[in-house]
Amino acid sequence: MNRDDFNMLNDNLIYLDNGATTLKPTILSSTISDYYNHYSANSGRGDYKISLKVDSMIELTREKIKNFINAKKEEEIIFTSNTTDSINKIVYGFFKYNLKENDEVLLTKAEHASNVLPWFELSDEIGIKINYIPLNEQLKVDINNVIDSITPNTKVISLAYVTNVVGDIRPIKEIIKIAHQRNILVVVDGAQAVAHKKVDVQDLDIDFLAFSAHKMCGPTGVGILYGKKELLSQTYPTVFGGGMNAVFSFNKEREYKNLPYNLEAGTLNIAGIIGFGSIIDYLNEIGMDKINEYEKNLREYAISKLKNVKDIIIYNENSESAIITFNIKDIFAQDLAIYLDKYNICTRAGNHCAKILKDELGIKNTCRVSLYFYNTKKDIDTLVDVLNNPNIKSEII
Repeated sequence: MNRDDFNMLNDNLIYLDNGATTLKPTILSSTISDYYNHYSANSGRGDYKISLKVDSMIELTREKIKNFINAKKEEEIIFTSNTTDSINKIVYGFFKYNLKENDEVLLTKAEHASNVLPWFELSDEIGIKINYIPLNEQLKVDINNVIDSITPNTKVISLAYVTNVVGDIRPIKEIIKIAHQRNILVVVDGAQAVAHKKVDVQDLDIDFLAFSAHKMCGPTGVGILYGKKELLSQTYPTVFGGGMNAVFSFNKEREYKNLPYNLEAGTLNIAGIIGFGSIIDYLNEIGMDKINEYEKNLREYAISKLKNVKDIIIYNENSESAIITFNIKDIFAQDLAIYLDKYNICTRAGNHCAKILKDELGIKNTCRVSLYFYNTKKDIDTLVDVLNNPNIKSEII
């Protein structure tokens, strides 16, 4: 699907590491080049035409993202650097001032480092407690386990919508409903979700959502923090400087701007934001439902083929997302990834930034295939043929 839009695919590349970052269509580079070549001014600082155009293009992208995730207001969309930056802004700009010692945050052991380490740091700083919702036998989040994990001290549940190793799609709407009935706020790591399925923040009633442009055909260095306006209005800036202040004086008197600008200090990644606007249009033109259905069918095909590979161990056969995690018996994951690269096949190997998942998975390192809409059955067939090479172990050694 739309493979002609991706120049890197012209080199017989089989790119199966979309969970780390996606390839970029030509519309992205042309949009960014247009900014750099024709109106490369700063934003929020100029009273001349090209600077005002920059302002309007940034706000147009903000509006596009608002509509893409169905937020209520443009000021609920904050530009950040990536998902990691977004979650840190949530943890240190909001929860640092709204949690107290012994308040509890619930995670799972399948979470990405970006949704674990900020909470660890906050725990050390103000004494909150971190506990974990147990995963079921298929390494998924079960609603009953969520309910059983909640205590009178639980104030926050912070979960990935789709995990980056197991690839399970969490029942976020049901989790949020249960949480809100108990006055618990929910933070959603959307890094592996927003690129692959329609995410409606109003329908799901999400309190905070974080995601990255680069995992959805967009540029690196652009992230999104969504929050309900009433919550963002209580969020303190974590970075201070130009662009976010209305006025300040020598005696430390200062006044900061209103949302969203008080949370966007300094010069933003202007080219990236404008480029991301073109990507939102691009994904809308393809259709998120169409992307999601295509990926489901491709995953089913991939699982059916991979199951026939000799000595393969598939850890998440029954997950619903485009992520497939596996090993080949007696072959170290990184060695397998290096071997696949000899055949121009790009996969991910390691712990995938989910270092405590080993407690549940029983193994530290795995290979990961993560699909996107430009992958094909032919890609899968080539992967399977290379994995079925009878000389695979001798070639790796």
